[in-house]
Amino acid sequence: MGYADIYRSWQDDPNAFWMAAAEAIDWERNPTKALFHENAPLYEWFSDGLTNTCWNAVDRHVPARGSQAAIIYDSPVTGTKKTITYRELQVLVAQLSGALQERGIGKGDRVIIYMPMVPEAIVAMLAVTRIGAIHSVVFGGFASNELAVRIDDCQPKAILSASCGIEPGRVVEYKPLLDGAIEMASHSPDFTLILQREQASASLVDGRDFDWNQAQESASPADCVFVEGNQPAYILYTSGTTGQPKGVVRPTGGHLVALNWTMKNVYNVDPGDVFWAASDVGWVVGHSYICYAPLIHGNTTIVFEGKPVGTPDSGTFWRIISEHSVRCFFTAPTAFRAIKRDDPQGEFLKGHDLTCLDTLYLAGERADPDTIEWAKDLLDVPVIDHWWQTETGYTIAGNPMGIEQLPVKLGSPTVPMPGYQIKILDDDGHPVPTGELGSIAIKLPLPPGTLPTLWNAEDRFRKSYLERFPGYYDTGDAGMSDEDGYVWIMARTDDVINVAGHRLSTGGMEEVLASHPDVAECAVVGVADALKGQLPMGFVCLTKGVSRPNGEITAECVRLVRDRIGPVAAFKLVAVVDRLPKTRSGKILRATMAKIADGIEFKQPATIDDPAILDEIREAVAGLGYPLQ
Repeated sequence: MGYADIYRSWQDDPNAFWMAAAEAIDWERNPTKALFHENAPLYEWFSDGLTNTCWNAVDRHVPARGSQAAIIYDSPVTGTKKTITYRELQVLVAQLSGALQERGIGKGDRVIIYMPMVPEAIVAMLAVTRIGAIHSVVFGGFASNELAVRIDDCQPKAILSASCGIEPGRVVEYKPLLDGAIEMASHSPDFTLILQREQASASLVDGRDFDWNQAQESASPADCVFVEGNQPAYILYTSGTTGQPKGVVRPTGGHLVALNWTMKNVYNVDPGDVFWAASDVGWVVGHSYICYAPLIHGNTTIVFEGKPVGTPDSGTFWRIISEHSVRCFFTAPTAFRAIKRDDPQGEFLKGHDLTCLDTLYLAGERADPDTIEWAKDLLDVPVIDHWWQTETGYTIAGNPMGIEQLPVKLGSPTVPMPGYQIKILDDDGHPVPTGELGSIAIKLPLPPGTLPTLWNAEDRFRKSYLERFPGYYDTGDAGMSDEDGYVWIMARTDDVINVAGHRLSTGGMEEVLASHPDVAECAVVGVADALKGQLPMGFVCLTKGVSRPNGEITAECVRLVRDRIGPVAAFKLVAVVDRLPKTRSGKILRATMAKIADGIEFKQPATIDDPAILDEIREAVAGLGYPLQ
């Protein structure tokens, strides 16, 4: 069957469609039905089934694939390469699970994982789900304050971390950041396990911190604990417009079913193939397509500790694809923009045999046509843009390569996947004509594996996603559809910006800037950047009577954001202005400021209180080198 037939089969009988997909998953107790709608609009999937994430990702493969590589670790920053088979992975995971169980971790308990890109990060995720606990991975680049907020929200019994992460040219010590976060947080974990790396050794707090390896020596390997289909497998925090992160909940049963379905139908890989997602386990791509989906499907996954350029050069991706026979490669457009900027003629591709590669997938931000064309010409394989979110966990719209390769339209991620009925709505919730811009909404219920709610924040879930368009999930994106049913994603409709594939809240950055003693008022907007897609640009109004040089204050603002949010924010652009443009009701005109910075023509807002302020904003952004030429 082609795409249209399969999509129609889902529309005709969603329950039968997803129950058939669920047959590919091992269940201790089979679910009686797919969709549970008793608490609509809070829907659940496979709720009365019993299953285990780790069993499906590891144990069930050992009899037939025990000697197959489950994880290939390739770390150009340390010069390390390592292969872990499914049989070896089962031993490692069961042993760590036993150590956690021995220290009181059980079903429903939360465990934070704050680690670099090492195999132990994957082992930790699997070990937590093995015993029915719930993990929350926090990106290792986040500062103490960001980690502390997450500690207080999910209240973990344990934190699993490492002594350091490694960036090109520097070692980032994690333990001082972890110690700072625990000190800031109101909640304290019972214990931590620390993986000591040779690049930096961490000092351990007696009675609270334990060495990763020593803690496991006396533990008995743990068996899988089967949990209900609606039990959370993990919590992953995503930026919110208020600066307070939102804890996306991922339910166990739907997560297994949906991710397994995507591996063949979306990515067109077979069990045993090598699949590589060049991301980080701290982000949703790392959860779905470094750790879980490849292993659930019986593939080999790659854990890459490096960067697209500089570790050691812009040929790193090509070496890994060639050396490890990667069939399917998935990364963010910003990675290819970095490679293109460093090696526009593709000289570093020479000498690498990439005949193993079938397809390149891009996601995490809008893939610009120039980057897609450059990659396609260089690699001579299909380059597929697809669109999804932390909240959904997998593809909303894409090109279903394992079903039917549809024609590519540059700038569009192609068509909705089964489970997603996409509508383009105006502000009143009415469908807009084909080709017109509107808010992108998805008719409820969302498919299996998507978020059923936010962690301990049901009211916020309803307000953030369900209230604006009753009966729909509000994606927060703006776009349109065309006469062929293709979807076009044009912009965010809130203040979450996308920096190199990382969704970050400008509101959170504003909170940090406002804490500076000399800053009376501020605004942060997302502006275009040739490499990272977007960068945050800050505008600060100083407290009356401040006489210090502006440059001194803006430098402190940059450091403040780096310290509290982390380098991932890439916050470098900040200007001092006398006033911010506002409506008469006091609302800051952030969208107008962003258009000025990007050099986009706009109609002056009718409600602006003083149009002369816009000239000052123009001067400020010009001083920062914008609009880009």
